[in-house]
Amino acid sequence: MDDFVQKAQEGDVLAFEHIYRLHVGRVYALCRRMATDPGLAEELTQDTFVRVWHRLDTFEPGTQFHSWIFKVALNVVLADRRVRGRRARWEMAVDDPARLESPSRKSEPRSALDLESAMARLPPGARQVFVLHDVEGFRHDEIATQLEITPGTSKAQLHRARKLLREALTR
Repeated sequence: MDDFVQKAQEGDVLAFEHIYRLHVGRVYALCRRMATDPGLAEELTQDTFVRVWHRLDTFEPGTQFHSWIFKVALNVVLADRRVRGRRARWEMAVDDPARLESPSRKSEPRSALDLESAMARLPPGARQVFVLHDVEGFRHDEIATQLEITPGTSKAQLHRARKLLREALTR
């Protein structure tokens, strides 16, 4: 893998294509779980690889490349969420004040085995922490750093996510 990274850092497009094919599935899975919308997840996946291409020179040899690319993907997803959140607050305040009311709760998943659907219905903060901790294996201190929250908040969000998932999957 290090050979492909080094070649890609030198501008070898074929080496970067190999890196893309090796990592695109996992990056898309993260984006899909965090964004819940397949179209947006595809867009975020592509944005991630554009950013990886432009930032290959910042990758330090000797570190895990898959961890580095995963952090790039996470940063892309979180940056997009911040931008969309600011835009949505502004648009709702100006265009449609009725949308400021809290939305009604969506129906629960039909099948107790429909974990992806249940995860998509989690509140964004709880879903982010759940995906990062239980699906991707990050520690609470790492999650706290990435999401700019305290480790205690991360733990509380994980507890909330697990509780909501348990309720959704047992109905």
